[in-house]
Amino acid sequence: MAVFTKVSFNEAAALLRTLNVGELQTIRGCAGGIENTNYFVDTTQGEYVLTLFERLTFAQLPFYLHLMKHLAQCGILVPDPEANKKGEILLKLKGKPAAVVNKLRGSSELAPTAAHCASVGDMLARMHVAGQDYPRRQPNLRGLQWWNETAPVVLPHVTPQQRSLLLGELAYQNHIAASPAYRTLPGGPVHADLFRDNVMFESGQLTGFFDFYFAGCDTFLFDIGVCLNDWCVDLTTGCHNAERSDAFLAAYQSQRLLTAQERTLLPAMLRAGALRFWISRLWDFHLPREAAVLKAHDPTHFERVLRERLTSTATVPVDATFITSDFALT
Repeated sequence: MAVFTKVSFNEAAALLRTLNVGELQTIRGCAGGIENTNYFVDTTQGEYVLTLFERLTFAQLPFYLHLMKHLAQCGILVPDPEANKKGEILLKLKGKPAAVVNKLRGSSELAPTAAHCASVGDMLARMHVAGQDYPRRQPNLRGLQWWNETAPVVLPHVTPQQRSLLLGELAYQNHIAASPAYRTLPGGPVHADLFRDNVMFESGQLTGFFDFYFAGCDTFLFDIGVCLNDWCVDLTTGCHNAERSDAFLAAYQSQRLLTAQERTLLPAMLRAGALRFWISRLWDFHLPREAAVLKAHDPTHFERVLRERLTSTATVPVDATFITSDFALT
């Protein structure tokens, strides 16, 4: 979350009056994140998040907002967009697309245990299953095509060693995406950005996933890889944590078993997830946008994660009995 567009109290109050959420009492900008303008708004009826979308268009946004509405109606713990009297959940404020969703209870768990990771794995699998009958389709806008387009933009800002790593991994991911095994991977709507700061806990219980605005249709395995690269690594070194990874994958498979192709390609998707966020953080760090409140993430973290994924071995549960098997991540 960030603040690129300033919204006054009166402007926010006028928008909220078109919704059934009560009268505005307080509004404050959110400092986290890097894509959209976000405000926490408190009303006479509860706590909400007001988002103005800075990059996504009016044409693209129905996929994200209706996906959240669909998942909420399926019992998945996600923010539920508020509708106006016309039933519209895609709103407009200061000439930009906007939305208002309920604020989830709790706080982010930035030092997760195996139990936290299991809760995330379980809910992610439930989300994947629930999304399979969601009728709208939109590609992952930060997928392989975007990596190929953005890599040349960031290459002038990296060292020769980083350039070699980035281009080598990009070539590998293009090779994987063209393989017959990859084309058999199950897929559908994915979150694609389910980091520790996008999940809420209260008293040890998971209370919800949020920030679906990088979601899209992709392989479920890519979504798993993104999660494992954040929830199940050491943030200082990027090293894999087997206990947390096993807990995450066992819980995930209690709801949806991985296919044989998914088990085979998990190492490749761990690398894909690391590459995606290394490229995007290089882009945000070296080519930043102006914002009233914005802090770019350190791109070197996912460089470390990628290098670790190239050299380490992860032990993961592979079937319903959760028998472990070593996958060499090379």
